[in-house]
Amino acid sequence: MRPFVRCLVLCLASLPILPALAQPLEGLYQVREPIRADQDEAREEQLRRAFDTLVLRLTGDPQAVSSDALKALRDEPRELVRQFGTRGEALLVEFDAASVQRVLREAGLGIWGPDRPVLLTWWLNEDDVGTQLIGDGQRQAETLRTAAQYRGLPLRLPLADLTEQLSITPEAIREGSDELESHAARYDADALLAVHAQGGDEQWRAAWQLWLGDRQQQGEVSADSREALADEVMREAHAFIAPLFVSAPGQAEPILLEIEGADISRFAELNRLLQPLGGQLHQMEADRLIYRLEADPEQLRSQLALARLYEVPVEADPVDATQPLDEADQALDGAEESVAETPSVPEQSVMRLRYRW
Repeated sequence: MRPFVRCLVLCLASLPILPALAQPLEGLYQVREPIRADQDEAREEQLRRAFDTLVLRLTGDPQAVSSDALKALRDEPRELVRQFGTRGEALLVEFDAASVQRVLREAGLGIWGPDRPVLLTWWLNEDDVGTQLIGDGQRQAETLRTAAQYRGLPLRLPLADLTEQLSITPEAIREGSDELESHAARYDADALLAVHAQGGDEQWRAAWQLWLGDRQQQGEVSADSREALADEVMREAHAFIAPLFVSAPGQAEPILLEIEGADISRFAELNRLLQPLGGQLHQMEADRLIYRLEADPEQLRSQLALARLYEVPVEADPVDATQPLDEADQALDGAEESVAETPSVPEQSVMRLRYRW
């Protein structure tokens, strides 16, 4: 172990162990695309639909797949596919994450990384049989999980015990009452989705409300099955949440981001969190990390808030944005990894943000 690395490990090991960041969404680059039973689709068309689904997950932009920059890849997406195969009535496609990120960046599209708000979902079904709150262990829970995964949203379902079954009523969901918030306190989630679904046989409709921080949205959808209704709700939830975390083309600006209170595990989490934004480690001093990146400041703030980081005032001591990262700072485990040199940026043109746990 090189002297610098040994010193770094000793410094960070002396810090108190704090809770880790939220877990990333698993299977983000794996798409389970339903095979349309009423159409004789070629395999290329199935892969194309899977590619469309993935691009929407990552960019939040419904028009992204129709851009000229992605046309050639959309016509022939196999070069981005690691493997695929049929599972049940669906085509399971695993895309190569690095290749997909590269082509989206080259197309000038923002990318939403795997760290996403956990969505606690109160889903109340009302049909001819009665009214039931869908809980984690119930049969219908799998329908909601499948829909959320398909749209790239981390889903959390309640226990739906007797107290919750009695408290979470259609009126509570419709009015967004305090009952929802008080019962949500027992679950670790970032956002709250409340859905009142009604119907049966071939006609379903749902009214939904979603809260994320101080933001709120609501809407109504309809579909011809439970599965289609769940997908419609999750699609609209994704459309509301994604713009809060994905930078639109032209909105990014140079930023120096300072993080205080980092330990070894958090260093890895921060790298994963900032990687979709092109974040590069610029300086490292004990538990103080400084990253250089280009992002929309508000979307970066949303992502950092999701990681339970708190913004603090920036002090007057300047960070030299033109100073390259020292060679000894380029690895934690002694691995020699080259760091691409970036053009010097005048310090006064760089926004500085400071965060801590």
